[in-house]
Amino acid sequence: MSNLSSILNQKKVFLPFLTCGDPDCETTAANILALAESGADAVILGIPFSDPTAEGSLIQCANIRALAGGATTDRIFKMAEEIRNEISIPLIFMTYANVVFSYGMERFCKRCESLGIEGLIIPDVPFEEKEEFDVVCKSYQMDLISMIAPTSASRISKIASEANGFVFAVSGLGVSDEQSKMQATIEQTVSEIKAHTNIPCIVGFGIQTPAQAAYMTGFADGVIADTTFTEIVAKYAKDSTPYVKEFAHSMIAAIQNTIE
Repeated sequence: MSNLSSILNQKKVFLPFLTCGDPDCETTAANILALAESGADAVILGIPFSDPTAEGSLIQCANIRALAGGATTDRIFKMAEEIRNEISIPLIFMTYANVVFSYGMERFCKRCESLGIEGLIIPDVPFEEKEEFDVVCKSYQMDLISMIAPTSASRISKIASEANGFVFAVSGLGVSDEQSKMQATIEQTVSEIKAHTNIPCIVGFGIQTPAQAAYMTGFADGVIADTTFTEIVAKYAKDSTPYVKEFAHSMIAAIQNTIE
């Protein structure tokens, strides 16, 4: 079990997501520090890309704002370096294959290792094509995180059994009129994932409220929250930090109440 797995395997966990550089890297850094102070167990940091096909419209817009504001991979690395000594929780990058390829895979992963980045999520790399990335990630002490959706069907057992760090289980809660159906489906999916691996299974995508977080942690090992943090940053921009912290507190309280 990797270091990231061991850290996230100790309790029900909360992993917020932020798009780096939205509205600027200074605000992102302040928001990361606020999340760490609030009790987040790790933070997932999106490196913006011009065509983020796996994202909903809110995060697509956050990517556009970040890029328009001058966010680059090098600037994001510099920001991570500046805050790394101030926080001890894991940091995980999420971006697209093109970003990593453009930077140079070895160069990208080596820089991540120097900053203590624990994991990498690349949503547009399917399981069948992950080996090229996985080998390099492992050589630089970083977990390539696998994503599993309810639609993964017969592939779930194989993906789960070979996963590292944690399994990112995609909830599908973004479609509100099918929410009840999707909740039942993701519970079944998590059950199947956990039958094939002992690393944490954490549910993400579309989890917007403390009630949803509490529900998901009733059967999963934790939740990833992205949409509401993105909305907060879009609304308050450089003044978003206290609101980010307040929402994080409400999500963590809901998770803790579930297990008390």
